[in-house]
Amino acid sequence: MRCTHWHQVLLDLVQEARGRSAAECVDRAVQCQLSAHDDGEHYGLLDDVGEYGTALWLRWLGRAEVELVVLPDCPVVAPGLDGEGCCLFADHTEQHTWEDTLEVVSCTS
Repeated sequence: MRCTHWHQVLLDLVQEARGRSAAECVDRAVQCQLSAHDDGEHYGLLDDVGEYGTALWLRWLGRAEVELVVLPDCPVVAPGLDGEGCCLFADHTEQHTWEDTLEVVSCTS
């Protein structure tokens, strides 16, 4: 289950993000993309940057500590031949995005 925390992106950060992102449009509010948690830092995805394998994130801790960060993509993929890639950043602290969606298969007969 994904974190339920949201953060409004202030206008000065929106303008900075537009200058650093691959797209012209940047959301004014983002939801934390990590697994559900209350304490610690939150990360909302803003956009890809022009460099392959990196993305622009809004990182926040409470209301006062907010910044834009460029982070490399998480290289981990789900097990199996058609393994889905993780949509977070490298070395994130919570579950990979595909771990919440793995189906539980019953082994009973």
